[in-house]
Amino acid sequence: MGCAISGLGLAPKQIDATEEEALPHLSDHHIEQIKDSWKVIQEDIAKVGIIMFVRLFETHPECKDVFFLFRDVEDLERLRASKELRAHGLNFRVMSFIEKTVARLDQLDRLDQLALELGKSHYRYNAPPKYYGYVGTEFICAVQPILKEKWTSEVEEAWQTLFLYVTRIMKRGYQEEEKSKRNNVVIASKERPEKKGTAI
Repeated sequence: MGCAISGLGLAPKQIDATEEEALPHLSDHHIEQIKDSWKVIQEDIAKVGIIMFVRLFETHPECKDVFFLFRDVEDLERLRASKELRAHGLNFRVMSFIEKTVARLDQLDRLDQLALELGKSHYRYNAPPKYYGYVGTEFICAVQPILKEKWTSEVEEAWQTLFLYVTRIMKRGYQEEEKSKRNNVVIASKERPEKKGTAI
């Protein structure tokens, strides 16, 4: 059940929170490869989502903690056939985000804003950046059999580059939100008047 891209750099590395990661370059060729392959992937989008989530929970069981509905699921075969997962909003939201990402490839400023906001919302969901790369890796593994002979090293590189690009911006959004909340706590604690003992 292995995947050709395991360990090819999509899985997140431990990086100092202050370290700014450079965005990979999404070339015109990458964009063309992604859009062409997306036309095929779209036809089986629900299936891709199911394969991706089952693989994600198989390879990284700790991810189930982030997805509350699936936290206590032990039987992944049952999950694979689950109508719950097929219809679950999470599956729809993740696939919808990928669809929106592909649609914004010609307007990277809009894609950047979308990914930044998603990173901020992931802070509020308590879903840290270490999980982001896992989703990209499992998505790529899930689409390989669907694309069949259309899956090439160029297509793989294009999708890897896209997921690295998006996850790095999401990480920035997460860190911005984390810093903002931390600053708000500090400001709020400074604004609170000190309690002084009052004798009655």
